[in-house]
Parts: sequence; C-alpha cells; structure tokens
Amino acid sequence: MLVGMGTVFVFLTFLVSGMSLMSEIAIRFSAARNDDATEEEVAAITAAISQHRINSAK
Repeated sequence: MLVGMGTVFVFLTFLVSGMSLMSEIAIRFSAARNDDATEEEVAAITAAISQHRINSAK
C-alpha cells in the first residue's frame, strides 16, 4: 500500500512541476508577443462571430 501511495505522490509531484514549468514558459513567450488588435480588426471579428451564430442557429 505504501508503494502505491508513494508512486502516486511522486507522479503527482512530477505532474505539478511539469505544469508549473509549462506555465512559466507560456507566460514568457506570450509576454514577448505584442498582439494588440486595432478597432477595425475587432469589428471584423465581432461581425464574423455574429454572422456565424446567425447561420448556425438555422
């Protein structure tokens, strides 16, 4: 029973460590990008989503 619980504990420790590492990497890469959308781009995306919702409701 101790071996099983120890295995689960080690696995979960690795899982949490890996997720934390991936989070830090994602934050670092997303901070390097500058994705500020212009008002025209936001309007076009909003119109496309609205049109898609209208067409999907049929």
